[in-house]
Amino acid sequence: MPVVELHELVKSYGPVMALRKLSLEIQQGSFFGLLGPNGSGKSTTLRILCTLLEPDSGEVIVAGENALKNPRNVRRKIGYVAQEVAIDKILTGRELLQLHGDLYHLRRVHREERIKTLIEQLDMHQWIDRRSGSYSGGMRRRIDLASGLMHEPDLLVLDEPTVGLDIESRSTIWSLLKDLHKAGKTILLSSHYLEEVDELADNMAIIDAGRVIAHGTPDELKKELGLNRVTLKVREFSNEIEGEKIKELIKDLDGFHDVVVNRAQGFSLNFFVDKKDALPILRTQLKEKGYDIFAISESRPSLDDVYLKSTGKTLLDAELEVANKRDLKKEAKQAMR
Repeated sequence: MPVVELHELVKSYGPVMALRKLSLEIQQGSFFGLLGPNGSGKSTTLRILCTLLEPDSGEVIVAGENALKNPRNVRRKIGYVAQEVAIDKILTGRELLQLHGDLYHLRRVHREERIKTLIEQLDMHQWIDRRSGSYSGGMRRRIDLASGLMHEPDLLVLDEPTVGLDIESRSTIWSLLKDLHKAGKTILLSSHYLEEVDELADNMAIIDAGRVIAHGTPDELKKELGLNRVTLKVREFSNEIEGEKIKELIKDLDGFHDVVVNRAQGFSLNFFVDKKDALPILRTQLKEKGYDIFAISESRPSLDDVYLKSTGKTLLDAELEVANKRDLKKEAKQAMR
């Protein structure tokens, strides 16, 4: 059963087209990752979904409710954690959660029960009664997450939840999100971190320039690219004749494809495998023929490879392209002053 149905969303900011007939469906109980570079339309999509922004055209259905016609009903079903952390620095973490509970008209007893549960769930005992102005980035993110969960929403929406966090804080947030998902919570996470979506999501979509360009599970998308690549070096392989002999040996084995002798990189061999037990078989065959393996490495397709295939550029290249455009616009505005 789908919790989110987005149909052909179009949104523009003046001459800039942010979304171009974007369609998306998220099933109940899934951990859905929305991957794309800054400026691809991720935040615009989430803001429309959370009723903070109206599309120029298209349809938004959340938990059976039309978000454009019944935004108040939809807001009760969504917990939204925005990209920018915005909390009152004077209030304590507990007071912030009490305020959030009051905004959702929770009864006092229920509100306090929820705060107690969230403090336990997010391990906030030691600092929950300190003023939030003293919190670290990881603490602020946990308070933000607790606020989004306060009213027990059907869907938790996270916009770049770990941006700017250190490795330890990011790992903590990942662990919390995994636990929430295991408990049955439907989660939608937008990110430009490849490893974050790969680690957390059981389903995902890649968007670029306001369009969905690929969707499926992370494993499905990577498998669509093809076979694992292997690079092999053997100690006895120091000339072209030996290289051709090893090449013919590998070509005759089942599950090995496109064997190439790479003379430019120290007489190594590159090839593809499509079986899990292929490399142990190769090791045995080489040993029987008197070849001693010096080095062997296998690499699987990554989500960056998926993005590269779909757009013709890596995710990092896309990020740099957006950053360069922003710098040029900034320089142009300064030149006009």
